Amino acid sequence: MGALHGFVDLQVNGFRGVDFSSPELTEDAAVQALRGLVADGTALLLPTVITAPEAVYARNLPLLAQVMARPEFAAHVPGFHLEGPFLCQRDGAAGAHNPGWMSAGDPAYLDRLQAWAGGRIRLITIAPDIAGAAALIAHARRLGITVALGHHLGSAAEMDAAANAGATCLTHLGNGLPHLVNRHSNPLIDGLADDRLAACVIGDGHHLPWNLVKVILRAKGVERCALVSDASSLAGLPAGSYPCFGATAVITEEGRLFNPATGYLMGSAFTIRRVVNATRRALGLDDATLHRLAVVNPLRLIGLEPPAGLEPLPRAADGGWLPA
Repeated sequence: MGALHGFVDLQVNGFRGVDFSSPELTEDAAVQALRGLVADGTALLLPTVITAPEAVYARNLPLLAQVMARPEFAAHVPGFHLEGPFLCQRDGAAGAHNPGWMSAGDPAYLDRLQAWAGGRIRLITIAPDIAGAAALIAHARRLGITVALGHHLGSAAEMDAAANAGATCLTHLGNGLPHLVNRHSNPLIDGLADDRLAACVIGDGHHLPWNLVKVILRAKGVERCALVSDASSLAGLPAGSYPCFGATAVITEEGRLFNPATGYLMGSAFTIRRVVNATRRALGLDDATLHRLAVVNPLRLIGLEPPAGLEPLPRAADGGWLPA
């Protein structure tokens, strides 16, 4: 697909109506989604498959691995992110994930997932408070998989055990939590306090208030933070109403994606390019800092360096980045 342009995104659930976790996903749809993401300015990405029945993993991971092996995507898609099934079933922590499809820490299940993925799982989100979490994390590290902690209500001790076992980062820190938590001891505070754990942050202005993003950057330091989009299957679509997960989803002109019946967010409508632009506008970060947050750091989390020949995107008159 030519030169690499843009940014890196470790968490992409879909694009323009294509859901990488859908039991109806087709190879043609996956191709169109990946082409659209690359054209939008996502130079490298990890397609993310969320909590699903085992049969969906057995179907979708080989399908996506076959697409990822195409020469046109070889430089753009280095592997998968699995956000599930090893997550906490409790309300608030589960988020939009179906608790009935979640699993305790089962190394044999992870081996099956990696086999279906053709050895391409690069990143996995695991809850440190599930049974067998530490053993599963250690097993994932032996397979060469980066482990992030997320969708959990783990204690400081459980998070410490997970980091000791090899976890190195935090999935969308500040999200995947109940609205009300203990004010002094909770996964957000404990995650901020552990310098072994880098923070992935959804910088769209809707998932987190910008003051909290500032606090995360100050607590972790820019060198231990990475921007992600957590783009949903509706990312890239214009403002309007869409069917989603058996409900109606609304995308506002500002890009907020939510369920009007509940008011709850339903994922992100942003790509990583839009996330970088929003973060730049809100926080006034310079280009070098944004490059670290959206290129260097996410790649290093999965054991890669920025590829030779990675080129910047064109700029708009206001300084924001445009699609490739």
